[in-house]
Amino acid sequence: MQLEIQNISKQYNRNTYALKELSLTIEKGILGLLGPNGAGKSTLLKMIATVNKPTKGIIALNKNNIHKDANYMRKQLGFLPQDFGLYPNLNAYEFLSYLAAMKGVGGNNLNTKITQLLHGLNLINVAKKPIGSYSGGMKQRLGIAQALLNNPKVIIFDEPTVGLDPEERIRFRDLIHQLANDSIVILSSHIVSDIDTIADKVAIMKNGCLLAHEKQEVLINSIKGNVYEIYINRSELDDFKRKHLVIHSLLKEGKLLVRFISELTLPKATPVTATLEDAYLNITKTQTS
Repeated sequence: MQLEIQNISKQYNRNTYALKELSLTIEKGILGLLGPNGAGKSTLLKMIATVNKPTKGIIALNKNNIHKDANYMRKQLGFLPQDFGLYPNLNAYEFLSYLAAMKGVGGNNLNTKITQLLHGLNLINVAKKPIGSYSGGMKQRLGIAQALLNNPKVIIFDEPTVGLDPEERIRFRDLIHQLANDSIVILSSHIVSDIDTIADKVAIMKNGCLLAHEKQEVLINSIKGNVYEIYINRSELDDFKRKHLVIHSLLKEGKLLVRFISELTLPKATPVTATLEDAYLNITKTQTS
């Protein structure tokens, strides 16, 4: 199972690109797609899902051009976009049965499959209630369920943890780990903590371009030994930011504890263990796209 994205661009006018000459090869496992809002993540995912077409370039699944043969991809695809439609008067069983029919999924085991998904996503207790009465987190979990109805081999989740509480996020991660054994899973987010506990590889985007595509440990090792913390006065923060890449700052006992990246060792700075968030911010703030 291999998804090849070859030099794709999405151009809206002469000077405006949502994606620009992006190439990426994705194999079985979990790919975390990170980037700030507006990086082009959703545009890329919609192209992979055959919702939109690239202005130029090719996307191929197992060597099959998915924009010449969209059905080849759609039969194997599970997709949760950022905004998906729900029918507030239907209950979860009715909604998932309807979408299963739209996807051509049926058979004697359909009801069992739906029940398993509702159990796995902790929706079984509200499965007979109208969707309009659901909380935002419940609706998001129902969206995850619909993406998995057809036992897909390519699964795309665009900001899937929005509205999920910490316990639901853990349940979602456990589910994704099970799916990744035999599927390509692409998980897009602008929140690093959604990615760092689950993704095998990470792709980082900015301004429609791919800045990095590596295993997590490779990205983290790229700044190993360059991450520090230091206490400074609040009045010093602006000047400190001009000289160093600040990850974040925290007010403690009247002073700021600043986490930052530097190739130079500062007096009174304490080395700390690098994280994926440090690597992500270092790449997006220092690399031009």
